[in-house]
Amino acid sequence: MINETIITSITPDAKTHFAPMGLHWDGSGELTVGTNIMLAPFRPSTSLDNFIRDSVAVVNFSDDVGIIADCILGKQDFPTLAAAKIRGRRLENCLAHAEIEFFRIEEDATRPQCHGKIIHLVTHKNFAGFNRAQHAVIEAAILYSRRHLLPRTEIAANFERLAILVAKTASEREHTAWQKLVDAWDTWQKN
Repeated sequence: MINETIITSITPDAKTHFAPMGLHWDGSGELTVGTNIMLAPFRPSTSLDNFIRDSVAVVNFSDDVGIIADCILGKQDFPTLAAAKIRGRRLENCLAHAEIEFFRIEEDATRPQCHGKIIHLVTHKNFAGFNRAQHAVIEAAILYSRRHLLPRTEIAANFERLAILVAKTASEREHTAWQKLVDAWDTWQKN
């Protein structure tokens, strides 16, 4: 199972780094303290550099897809609070967060696998579920982040398909995130 999350880690100059990333786990039961997880960032990766250096990170579970879109577009400034058990920061406005320690990193030239264990897990708010527009924004953000890997025609066709979901079910928050991604995609295509 892969859950789309926002990973926070600490840079050498003590700044918080934010990165949308899929959290891999076996999906059996609930995520709990002690659950083994895996993150697989693409190289080059500030997150990977931080994982290798510090062996810790925070997994933030959020229903604000605007944060994912903003991260993909380069924003690195969101309100945070100190993590409880590790040297790290968590999103202030997240539904839950898990603090993890890495115990093994399997090297790979493209996408190393970073294996860790949850050592602290806190739920801050109830999750009401995603609407279809939120799923569309997450998918568009992933597509945009892989624009150098996928054919333009494939990305464009998916953006067209996803636009229908945004038009039907989005709140203002999703419309704003969607428009940022569409504008970035349009700008990138012109270059």
